Amino acid sequence: MIRKQRSVAGLGVLLAVLAAGLVFPAGAVADETAADAPKVNLVIDVSGSMRARDIDGRSRMAAAKQAFNEVLDATPEEVRLGIRTLGADYPGDDRETGCKDTAQLYPVGPLDRTEAKAAVATLAPTGWTPIGPALLKAAGDLDGGTGSKRIVLISDGEDTCAPLDPCEVAREIAAKGIGLTIDTLGLVPNTKMRQQLSCIAEATGGTYTSVEHADELTEKVNQLVERAADPVVTPVAVEGAARCAEAPALESGLYTDREEFGQERWYRVDVAPGQELRASVSVAADRAVRPDYGVLLRAVTVHGREIVRGEAAGNGRTDMISTGLRYPKPESDGDGEEAEAEAVCLRVTNSFSAASGVKTTPGMPLELTVDVVDAPSQAADVASFGLGRGWWLLGVLVLTGFLAGMVWGWLSRWRVAVWRTN
Repeated sequence: MIRKQRSVAGLGVLLAVLAAGLVFPAGAVADETAADAPKVNLVIDVSGSMRARDIDGRSRMAAAKQAFNEVLDATPEEVRLGIRTLGADYPGDDRETGCKDTAQLYPVGPLDRTEAKAAVATLAPTGWTPIGPALLKAAGDLDGGTGSKRIVLISDGEDTCAPLDPCEVAREIAAKGIGLTIDTLGLVPNTKMRQQLSCIAEATGGTYTSVEHADELTEKVNQLVERAADPVVTPVAVEGAARCAEAPALESGLYTDREEFGQERWYRVDVAPGQELRASVSVAADRAVRPDYGVLLRAVTVHGREIVRGEAAGNGRTDMISTGLRYPKPESDGDGEEAEAEAVCLRVTNSFSAASGVKTTPGMPLELTVDVVDAPSQAADVASFGLGRGWWLLGVLVLTGFLAGMVWGWLSRWRVAVWRTN
């Protein structure tokens, strides 16, 4: 009888465990964590020019392999890392075939360091330099998940597969609004390669670095992989309207959009009484533009009356221009009556113009930051009087200075009189 009771109890526990497994799958938490994991795709140029022995007396390929091995050892556990090659497999002269030569050497996912190093060890400089096709494939490798996504491109030469311009490919990737950043590193760069790799990086908000030594390469790739693991705020893709009435409503956050040359984009933000709207905008010149340009950010009412503006001008020395504004919404309308919530329209315009032969589409990257917070205390007094309560301090200082001057003058006259008497 006791054995039977124990068997029944054991069966009950087993059924409970099985039921819990059905309701809360064992991999549910792990899958959720994997979806949030940062992803990095290392894209390595394995074209024939990587045979050149001009990095610390070794070939460029040898320096890249050493850097990759050290980076794989230092990659944070939470990073999902992959490796893609370009120009690694086809040694022939057929351009069409050579421009398709890109492959995933190690898939993006949890890192097996031994397996990844073994894959890197097989690389040998071979063929063409299809940077554009490789970037398209690399972006696809990173598809899915909500974590940060980063491509690190390492190359020693410019793309050999135009008209698929890698800079245009980078702009298309950025225009998708998926928050993917491309960083580029140029090995022993020349002017043309530097311009192309810089353009690729700037199109997605990434960085370009020239590298001439093996330790520099290792250090920079390590920094970029570790940066992917840092918490980031991914901008939300939004499409501004051509008019205030059609503008999308935004809350506090970071937004990304595209704005063509001379175009205006409208957005709407609701501001309640006692709140302050803080907004800033940055427009990046991700292609060749003429010098002397500007960006204007205006806050206006739905009826078109300007509330406040921010503006900035550039002369061609920087690739990005930014401006911002603040608008405190008063608690009352000035007659003692409580003010109502207000729809504030933000209008962004630019005066960029394209250089000769430069494409105007897609538009230039635009990043808009919106923050609606409780207005600081005494905001109305400060806005009205400039110094606010500081007037009291200024008055005290003036009075003190006046009295001190009178006392000093009296003492000076007394000392002179005493001196004459003696």
